[in-house]
Amino acid sequence: MAEALLPLAPQAGFEAPFELLQACHERVQRSLALMARLQQHLLEVGCDDNARQAARDVLRYFDVAAPLHHQDEELHVFPPLLLGADAGLRTLVRTLMQDHRDMEVAWGHAREVLLAIAEDRLGVLALSVSQTGALDQFAALYGQHIAHEEGLAYPAAQAVLSGTALHAMAQDMMQRRGVRTT
Repeated sequence: MAEALLPLAPQAGFEAPFELLQACHERVQRSLALMARLQQHLLEVGCDDNARQAARDVLRYFDVAAPLHHQDEELHVFPPLLLGADAGLRTLVRTLMQDHRDMEVAWGHAREVLLAIAEDRLGVLALSVSQTGALDQFAALYGQHIAHEEGLAYPAAQAVLSGTALHAMAQDMMQRRGVRTT
């Protein structure tokens, strides 16, 4: 189920950090779509090997890649906007940062549900209302968040970051991911 339901991942390199951030958003959306298909699969088929693998795939993305992505934004995208003269952008950035905190909390609840699926501890054919709610709440946090980042925050940050700052951003992103830097 997991492999069959996921299209190829978008590709972007560290030499273009904002394209990489947008590619991460596409991966977020793919992982959230997989989580939604997993819920449907549980209703129709139950907790089988495909469901457990899909849950592991979603867990892996949001346990590893998503926190790094949020760090990228908080270290490199948000600071110049918080220092800028645009009060609207400063307010937006504070909202986006709060979104990250809210996502961390919601991920904890969603993670428990996915871990129960991945470890075959679900014990039922369908998720409870609270389990479904935890997954749905987590997914819902991303919609407007991504739109605000891509539509407002990223373009504004790109406009003020120098080539040197973009290079430093790329180097930091690679280093935190264990990619060899030059």
